Amino acid sequence: MQRKTSLFVLAADTSDETVTAAAEAAQAQDAYLACLLLDNPPGRPYFVSGATAFGAAAMPADWVDRLHEARQAAETRAGEVNDLLTRSTCSGDVQYAVCASADIRLLCAQRAKSCDIAQFADGLRDHEAVFREALHGLLFQSPVPVIVNGAPFGSYSRIFLAWDSSLAASRAAHAALPYLRHAQEVVIGCFESSASDQRDGEDPGTDAAAWLSHHGCNVTVSQFPSGGHDVGHGIQQRAREAGAGLVVMGAYGHSRLREAVFGGTTRTMIEQTGLPVLFAH
Repeated sequence: MQRKTSLFVLAADTSDETVTAAAEAAQAQDAYLACLLLDNPPGRPYFVSGATAFGAAAMPADWVDRLHEARQAAETRAGEVNDLLTRSTCSGDVQYAVCASADIRLLCAQRAKSCDIAQFADGLRDHEAVFREALHGLLFQSPVPVIVNGAPFGSYSRIFLAWDSSLAASRAAHAALPYLRHAQEVVIGCFESSASDQRDGEDPGTDAAAWLSHHGCNVTVSQFPSGGHDVGHGIQQRAREAGAGLVVMGAYGHSRLREAVFGGTTRTMIEQTGLPVLFAH
């Protein structure tokens, strides 16, 4: 028996309807739903007291109480989510944490090590800091692909694979193989300005098309001029023209003083909300 484990990242205010829909979809596919409920701690304002240049920093007296309340609220909501999973007869578990940005990255990465894929609940983008740090940790510190904007356990009849012969794009294609094999058509899109050190010669995408064809995929290769425009916007335009329900692409980042930030095309595709995207790094 094969059972996929999906990491489902949510917030305390994620609706019961959203959780139930994810649980029912998981149950229908005999999948395991590993829920991770995240929240940031309350802000930590402080003031400086003292008459000298070496005044002491002091925390508000009620900050610890507010932190305790936030953790208690997360624990209560995690229990409610667990009850929803039980009512849906869905196999799964719920973990929760109220922690700072760096801890969110590490926690997501650690939890994802025993999962097959990661997805986000609708509305998590409203918690910008949680969404950004969770996505960062999953993409750059975990081995699993991540789907943004997509319904958990969705199926897609037409998929657009943004291909540039890079390692990240290849990893994304391998991670998305279960989706690609079940799609009616896979469109491999190659863009002129895609930066890569390893081209497919004069016909980019043909090697990937041959590989996917061996898996029984119906593949079309298309090469697009960038026209000097942002590749991320080009991917969105061409994917919509192809009628794709899912975009598959590699995620890229830049290291700055030990902090990775998303590259331009990756950032563009993360910020858009109209197309589901499967990322791998």
